[in-house]
Amino acid sequence: MAIERRREAAGGGAAEENGALPPGDAAASAPLGGRAGPGSGADIQPLPPLHPAGSQHSSCCSAGAAPSLLLLDYDGSVLPFLGGLGGAYQRTLVLLTWIPALFIGFSQFSDSFLLDQPNFWCRGAGQGAELAGTAVSGRWGNLGNWTGLPAAPFPTAAWGAAGNRSHSSGGADGGDTPPLPSPPDQGENASDCDCHAWDYGIRTGLVQNVVSKWDLVCDNAWKVHIAKFSLLVGLIFGYLITGCIADWVGRRPVLLFSIIFILIFGLTVALSVNVTMFSTLRFFEGFCLAGIILTLYALRIELCPPGKRFMITMVASFVAMAGQFLMPGLAALCRDWQVLQALIICPFLLMLLYWSIFPESLRWLMATQQFEAAKKLILHFTQKNCMSPESDIKGVMPELEKELSRRPKKVCIVKVVGTRNLWKNIVVLCVNSLTGYGIHHCFARSMMGHEVKVPLLENFYADYYTMASIALASCLAMCLVVRFLGRRGGLLLFMILTALASLLQLGLLNLIGKYSQHPDSELQLKLAVGMSDSVKDKFSIAFSIVGMFASHAVGSLSVFFCAEITPTVIRCGGLGLVLASAGFGMLTAPIIELHNQKGYFLHHIIFACCTLICIICILLLPESRNQNLPENISNGEHYTRQPLLPHKKGEQPLLLTNAELKDYSGLHDVAAAGDGLPEGATANGMKSM
Repeated sequence: MAIERRREAAGGGAAEENGALPPGDAAASAPLGGRAGPGSGADIQPLPPLHPAGSQHSSCCSAGAAPSLLLLDYDGSVLPFLGGLGGAYQRTLVLLTWIPALFIGFSQFSDSFLLDQPNFWCRGAGQGAELAGTAVSGRWGNLGNWTGLPAAPFPTAAWGAAGNRSHSSGGADGGDTPPLPSPPDQGENASDCDCHAWDYGIRTGLVQNVVSKWDLVCDNAWKVHIAKFSLLVGLIFGYLITGCIADWVGRRPVLLFSIIFILIFGLTVALSVNVTMFSTLRFFEGFCLAGIILTLYALRIELCPPGKRFMITMVASFVAMAGQFLMPGLAALCRDWQVLQALIICPFLLMLLYWSIFPESLRWLMATQQFEAAKKLILHFTQKNCMSPESDIKGVMPELEKELSRRPKKVCIVKVVGTRNLWKNIVVLCVNSLTGYGIHHCFARSMMGHEVKVPLLENFYADYYTMASIALASCLAMCLVVRFLGRRGGLLLFMILTALASLLQLGLLNLIGKYSQHPDSELQLKLAVGMSDSVKDKFSIAFSIVGMFASHAVGSLSVFFCAEITPTVIRCGGLGLVLASAGFGMLTAPIIELHNQKGYFLHHIIFACCTLICIICILLLPESRNQNLPENISNGEHYTRQPLLPHKKGEQPLLLTNAELKDYSGLHDVAAAGDGLPEGATANGMKSM
């Protein structure tokens, strides 16, 4: 057949594996040089071996020709020359990317303390005159000692497990939460809200927070949700904009300017004179925080060899969680929200030293063909590591000398639109990130909705540390699952768990409630008697915990997956898209709260349906475990999906290779085959008679 003849002509008769680079395309893109992990039958196929550097030089020097493949094979040649993570300087740089994660954890979880809605009552009326609700909600009865409007003890902008506390149902058919007490009389609430001075009982260890500072209760309670919006929206815009800038001007300038401006805006937040100024400055604080998070994430990935990337990224996640666990103690120590805000921001002053000690990403310099700057940085690395020039076995430095006259070639994330596979991978991961962080709030709200009947969940600190513990357990499980199943298998497993928890919570508990209310037979009557409300509540809490556990892993793993499969030249832009999608998912929490929980049940159903779509889409992703990072868009294009089970030796692959898809044309194939084809042959085989 025509296709098989072209295979034989290109590769000496050896059939190409699905997704591998054909020999004819080897010179068109920089090789990944990937190493298949143990037992990874579904891993990306390794690319053809590099051509000798000398044979490439004549073509490299010509205008518009690709640079030497040796220089673009960063993981296979440049990183081993520098010693990988064995060099003391590289280990120091990795450590410097871990330390700021603690400060980032403080900033991400600060909303839990700055904007927590406290218990409040009219000043002079005494403790017995506490409000049973607010005029804004108008739906809350006396729920215990803390009788104000339930607030969100977990920040919606947090990267860990974060959910917003709420008790109201999205409608009469919201079967995943228990029935709530009857609301107080509206006229009584309206008269209580006529009070002009309030006393507050703050639960977070602070004497005063933003809500008590400007009396954001009753008719002003909506401003609390706008303040929560501001940080999240700032993060979303920051991810999108700083990601594009970091791909164009470099990671280091974006990191340093983000540090300078977060100090300016963050410290000014503590001096806010009204809630409008507070919300506006929090937007810019979130914008700068996004730049720090994004650039540190990319720098950390680009410093590591293939086998160390995931664990080094997870260490940074654990450091950020340490900030989450330490935050209540920090709040109790500060006592005032302004002091707390200043104490959260001041540690970023230490990062100003990064201007002199943290270099630009060498991988990014090589990928964008800034070889002159790359040469200086390589010499800096060798000097810091006390390395001798004789360790350059592959001849990286001589080859680099030949390419110094090249002009830099930078790429923007919009170039991904013209690709065949890369944009699909990024879109799939964006949807996964959006779904994981969006549905996380649904599970958190469902669990906190049972706190009337579960005494453990009535305490703010119990709520807070329950969420933090679930996030910690999720990250520990990710380390084990990804090690054995890889990135794609781990993401698929956690998404299946999320879908099961969501569907069981929405469907099974509603079905049980239906049978318990309308027993049509003796068996159903026994089931209704045996399945009490307390048992249903425990089932709902169990499903919520499993859902939060799995959805947190889905969101975190989607971000890491994107960092691995996105080429270096647009890595920050791709990361910005996925992180912004995660921000949109978390943004649904304050939106639902702003509308007094209206539409919550539909919100949960939509995200549950998204989990089913994501399960199918995850199968389209490649496996990046133990693979070299793609350096340019051509490399990223060849990160193609492999079958979960490899086909047997000699078996015809069902999918065409990239070369066959690229120039496939029935007429062209027949013409190229010559006159030697049988009379009944076509481009696809023998014509049926």
